[in-house]
Formats: sequence, C-alpha cells, structure tokens
Amino acid sequence: MSIRRIEVGPRMSQAVIHGNTVYLAGQVGTPGKSVTEQTKDVLASVERLLKEAGSDKSKILQAIIWMADMKDFAEMNAVWDAWVDPANTPARATGEAKLATPDYLVEIIITAAI
Repeated sequence: MSIRRIEVGPRMSQAVIHGNTVYLAGQVGTPGKSVTEQTKDVLASVERLLKEAGSDKSKILQAIIWMADMKDFAEMNAVWDAWVDPANTPARATGEAKLATPDYLVEIIITAAI
C-alpha cells in the first residue's frame, strides 16, 4: 500500500495518506491571536489539507485537541461547534498541555477517511 505525504518538511509532513486514511500533523493558528482566532486558523488549515488529500470535514474520524489552558475550552468549542459537520461528528478528546510556545493556545490533530 502506498504512502503519500503533503507539505513535506525536514521535521514532519503536514499530512500523510496511507490507504484510505489521512493523518494530519497538529495544526496551530497564528501565535498571539485569541483562542477564537487561533481555532478558526486551525480549522481553515484542516479544511485545506483535507481537501488536498481528497477528503473533507464530514469524513473526520477522530480529533485530538490540545489547549494551553482549559479555561478557554468554551471559547474553542464555540468555534468548533459552528464548524463541525453536525451530521458527522468525530470521536474527540480535549486536554490541556504545554504547546510549542506560550503563544499557541490550541492545537488540533485530525485523522480522516478519504
């Protein structure tokens, strides 16, 4: 079975396709923006990468969301809830973690079918 990589860099690829599944690297928004704006940025990146892989948000299987501070959970959820396909919600987990820099407030990792 072949493997295809999208936006390959020296450390990681932004997406890897194996079989009929696409795995996205953790997507982050513009550092320093609000949780709302970072979440919007992340979801725009997710949509762009899924499209390039031949998928879309209705085919998301799993979402793992890391937040710098769970106090921002409701703010992130407001953006997520407006974006996610309500007929095809994925399995999802959300947790708090130190992200790559203190300016990142949310990071989302997606696995989707093609």
